[in-house]
Amino acid sequence: MAIKTRRTFLAAGASAFVASAVSRLGLMRAQAQSPNDYKALVCIFLFGGNDGYNTVVPRDSAYDLYASIRGTLAIAKDELLPLPTRGGRELGLHPGLSTIHPLYASGRLAIVSNVGVLYQPTTREQYRDRTQPIPSNLFSHSDQQLQWQTSHFDSFQNSGWAGRAADTVAAMNTPSAFPTAVSLSGNRVMLAGADTQPATIQPGGGMRLTGNGNATFRAAREQVLLETIKMDSGLAMLQHASGTLVDGLEIGKLINDALASAPTLQTTFPTTGLGRQLQEVARLVAARAKLGMRRQIFFTSIGGFDTHANQLTTHTNLLKQLSEAMSAFYQATEELGVADAVVTFTESEFGRTMQPSSSAGTDHAWGSPHLVLGGPVSGGDAYGRYPNLTLGGPDDAGSRGSYLPSVALDQYGATLAAWFGVPSTSLDTVFPNLHRFPERRLGFL
Repeated sequence: MAIKTRRTFLAAGASAFVASAVSRLGLMRAQAQSPNDYKALVCIFLFGGNDGYNTVVPRDSAYDLYASIRGTLAIAKDELLPLPTRGGRELGLHPGLSTIHPLYASGRLAIVSNVGVLYQPTTREQYRDRTQPIPSNLFSHSDQQLQWQTSHFDSFQNSGWAGRAADTVAAMNTPSAFPTAVSLSGNRVMLAGADTQPATIQPGGGMRLTGNGNATFRAAREQVLLETIKMDSGLAMLQHASGTLVDGLEIGKLINDALASAPTLQTTFPTTGLGRQLQEVARLVAARAKLGMRRQIFFTSIGGFDTHANQLTTHTNLLKQLSEAMSAFYQATEELGVADAVVTFTESEFGRTMQPSSSAGTDHAWGSPHLVLGGPVSGGDAYGRYPNLTLGGPDDAGSRGSYLPSVALDQYGATLAAWFGVPSTSLDTVFPNLHRFPERRLGFL
């Protein structure tokens, strides 16, 4: 979708990249300082609506209830990877996440139970009687994807919570003009702020115009192109587009120069789409000093989680891809010496019904558990309240196991943003519903 505050660089060639224009390109060649106090947030968006209650499953006395509702979709208890909690609850991790499971025991991985979009704390009765305001179009993919990215629940917004967070810390990257926010997964509103204009980069592609010919020929061709598009055409629209292209080429040169001088990663990444995205994030983190960055936010994604039919095999394969990519990325942060400065977290537009569909899948629901990984994470525990799984019970918004969130997106995001450096006085601007929740920050960071 088009974002009014975001300018997009349109490049030619199969491996071209897209980068938003920035307004201070005159500073871009002065990025040799070594940043201090570096921190990065990395979002992995699970598009389609991840089945969180087959991702994190009860292994205690609630397992029998889970298994009776889930039927053929239930994960066998002896296949679940143990997740003991400090409160005495026994949870289990889907076996497809075996690669990251050891990071739970080492205190680097945390579970945040039952997160979802909420205006304010809401009970089953309030939801069913509509005595509390409810986020609009709760079970719509497009609406919920936007709401998770913007933290606005009743109207379209052209800024996202990560972009607004980036606005508050942008001065920490001065004099760098490289964007604080970078997407490896297309043009995403989550990263757009009032002032923040994110870059969008294609993983694995050369960040320059491509075509036939040797390096000398390509350099000459690019120089001619730059001279041509810098000419004054007298047409405002054309001048704006030309300026955006020039800015994109300048950003591309900056990135290429920075990556050329960054250490070569020894960590092996999976060759999946998410693996390639996170590998590109790791390369940009490795180049942080050359780029002059102290704060960075990245957006990555994996799709296919809309599992209405034949869920078991599909979901296992998707979680395996997620686990392997997250594990490799964490290893890369250790290799780069920044494991204590990078936090990776998941988002997804909604969870899925506990009661299966007739086609061995699940349908759109509401709250769902999420994963947070990194050196700063107080891991080895689950945060928030795991719901009562009873169909039509106190935590079910309906009758099929669509669980009312016990943790709001605003609380989840505010915990991440506060660690990132967003001042407490700015959290209510970044998360407009946060003031309605008594617990503003959770304990996982």
